[in-house]
Amino acid sequence: MELRNLRCETDDGIAVVTLDRPKALNALDTETLRELDGLLDQLAADDTVRVLILTGAGEKAFVAGADIKELSELSPLRARAHAAFGQAVFSKLESLGKPSIAAVNGFALGGGLELAMACTLRLASEKAKLGLPEMTLGLIPGFGGTQRLSRLVGQGHARFLVLTGGMIDAEHAGRIGLVNDVVAPEALMDRARELATQLAGFSAATLRLAEQTVRQGAEMAFDEALAYEAAQFGVAASTGDAKEGMAAFVEKRKPEFRGH
Repeated sequence: MELRNLRCETDDGIAVVTLDRPKALNALDTETLRELDGLLDQLAADDTVRVLILTGAGEKAFVAGADIKELSELSPLRARAHAAFGQAVFSKLESLGKPSIAAVNGFALGGGLELAMACTLRLASEKAKLGLPEMTLGLIPGFGGTQRLSRLVGQGHARFLVLTGGMIDAEHAGRIGLVNDVVAPEALMDRARELATQLAGFSAATLRLAEQTVRQGAEMAFDEALAYEAAQFGVAASTGDAKEGMAAFVEKRKPEFRGH
């Protein structure tokens, strides 16, 4: 698949996906979403890729939002379809079965923040600015922002960000749990690769089960979620990687996980 608005480089089990429209501050237009949709299918099917890192080209933006000119030309029905497509692409990323890390190097606004929230983990540069400014355009977030944000930071913080349309800095985002770590701009990609390498060293099967259990369990009643966790623990215990991990611990050696 030819990529015009994305770059993808893979090495040592890590795929670095760069949103590459720097003149447009990496804004998400339909073509970019389609490219990302197809690329995710490819990465999901590639057993050599165990972890994804998503970042933006240039120093100004991760993704500064949707393509506003494109949005302004949509009819209400087409706008609904556009939102549904963006939601589907981000849900595919969220449920890919491989952990993803958003390396937020600058503005993560609107669709950009929604993309980051669909990733498993989020790292932010100290210079990053995050927000959902759709209210200032007479719109509301449409790529999952109203739902993922409240699940990540609680309804109070989510209402404030959605209703005011304001931006917060990386420190604020870290304080409310919107990002997992805040690092110096020059250290962002090194920290992302360090974290990706750590995750890639674990069992791919266990990572998939753990992420799935956290994500799906959050939508259940607590007792139901505990039962689900126990069932998933049983599945994990049945894997060859669990047997290898426990044997390596007893034998005081490094485990050799095989992903099953």
